[in-house]
Amino acid sequence: MAFVRANGIVLHYEDRGDPAKPALVFANSLGTDFRIWDAVVARLGDGFRHIRYDKRGHGLSAAPPPPYRLDDHVGDLEALLAHCGVDTCAVVGLSVGGMIAQGLAARRPDLVKALVLMDTAHKIGTAEMWNQRIDGVTKNGIASLADAIMERWFTPAYRSPDNADYAGYVAMLTRTPVDGYAGTCAALRDADLTAGTAALTQPTLCVVGDQDGSTPPDLVRSTADLIAGARFEIIKDAGHLPCIEQPDAVAALLSDFLKQARLP
Repeated sequence: MAFVRANGIVLHYEDRGDPAKPALVFANSLGTDFRIWDAVVARLGDGFRHIRYDKRGHGLSAAPPPPYRLDDHVGDLEALLAHCGVDTCAVVGLSVGGMIAQGLAARRPDLVKALVLMDTAHKIGTAEMWNQRIDGVTKNGIASLADAIMERWFTPAYRSPDNADYAGYVAMLTRTPVDGYAGTCAALRDADLTAGTAALTQPTLCVVGDQDGSTPPDLVRSTADLIAGARFEIIKDAGHLPCIEQPDAVAALLSDFLKQARLP
């Protein structure tokens, strides 16, 4: 395990692979940690330097009191990459991780050379929705919302009582610190990246599961439409976390896109 104090907070991260190879950075979704990328990273092989991390309030990273701002999350990743000595990279972001990726790309176009925006958007949800979510987890805990969240995360076929992996991801969600979950909900509530994302010029791939209940295909497509030249793909038989349900399809899309973007 590796830890660093970056942007005033302790972050848990993994930096794997040859530092001379192109850096591929992964940012994960609300209520998860960087292990959601395990199967994709394994399939991508050793052609990249893979950097993964637990964003603030998640996994083994510190969980300061809420609320958080999206700028806090962006600053955390920017500081982590500086610590790792990364000068240029491609960023793969899922859900709020995709908003972090958009924010970093807008702030540091010199650093972010390509983007994969997965099951995310320039704006997600409404203030009323996020305030209700914050109130629910603060008063009753994350477990009180777990069933509804899992319905958006995964397809019915994956949500089988016999699927041990599914039980593991329920545990990952419900063991997320309440402060971290509520704080990141506030960041999502207050973030509208429409203007900054419309100005992005990096090669971009937008990907979504066909059964995503959190950021449906039409919402993700609307984000792709903002970015000049962005590619849009729908992954069959996947909910909000295609990297878990369909890692082969995700890895294939990433490999193809990164080759076209000349990374490596």
